[in-house]
Amino acid sequence: MNHSVPAPASTTAQTLRAALAGLLDGLSQKQATAAVDRLIANYRGQIPTNTPVLRDRSDVAAYAAYRMPATFEAVRSALHGLADAAPEWTPGTHVDVGGGTGSATWAVDSVWDGPRATTVLDWADPALVLGKELAAASSSPALRAAEWHKAVIGTGLELPDADLVTVSYVLGELTPEARRSVVAEAARAGQAVVLVEPGTPEGYLRIREAREQLIEAGLKVAAPCPHDGTCPIQVGQDWCHFSTRVSRSSLHRQVKGGSLAYEDEKFSYVAATRFPVRPATARITRRPQIRKGLVQLELCGPVVGDETPGLTRAIVTKRHGDLYKAARDIDWGQEWPPSEED
Repeated sequence: MNHSVPAPASTTAQTLRAALAGLLDGLSQKQATAAVDRLIANYRGQIPTNTPVLRDRSDVAAYAAYRMPATFEAVRSALHGLADAAPEWTPGTHVDVGGGTGSATWAVDSVWDGPRATTVLDWADPALVLGKELAAASSSPALRAAEWHKAVIGTGLELPDADLVTVSYVLGELTPEARRSVVAEAARAGQAVVLVEPGTPEGYLRIREAREQLIEAGLKVAAPCPHDGTCPIQVGQDWCHFSTRVSRSSLHRQVKGGSLAYEDEKFSYVAATRFPVRPATARITRRPQIRKGLVQLELCGPVVGDETPGLTRAIVTKRHGDLYKAARDIDWGQEWPPSEED
């Protein structure tokens, strides 16, 4: 699954970019590139570990400048999936596990208004220090008042109860045992849990495993899945992922080269809750195929006439009137049919 249409730039996103500007002053391009290369390897799941990924100020500065905007946009997209399924709900408390420099806290702030008590837990002091500095540059009372605490993210983790628990781009850094422990504790502590991983086959498998664990713990899937059943995707043949467009930072352009001012950040996620939600009726799992007079949609949802969730196909033609117009404008990863609010 892939949702590639970028959300409009928010004031929060603009403030975050302003706060990140100049972060690399005094850090050579060689240092920044070396740190980014190592972080990319970890991001792709090549270095599972039980130790901090961000080791010093150089690592943290490189991470924040290179990865934070993309992580922010990915988590924000996942949170919008939860918000769409629970439009009347607003988290009053938020715990971000392995929050690093605070991408998820900024994302939460961009999705929900109102007073909110925020706690960021991470095992790297340099990340916590820089995260607090960045939050201080925000005009948001919730971000400025956030608490930043050092914690070992793994087996034995204890979380305070919270309306919302987020764990983004962390599970791939953990050993399998630590991963299961963190997900179990998030499920115990959170009324809503949102997990985000890279949109790779490996990242999807971690989310798939965590999704099953959340369901076993008594939570209901809010997004992106339209059901609580077994994922119908055949492992090894495909994987569920999404995408959000991200403006490239100056460091991003230096490291990767190229002239494009943006790139698409791919991610996999699951949002689950202990309170009632309205999941999507069905989710588009492939880029819509637009042909003369018709649109072909690949969907994930209940099979017609069968209670077993699965992958189906819908053909929408001009005879469907407004639905056909909607199908021509719909995007990969969105709900189908569109809700009345869309």
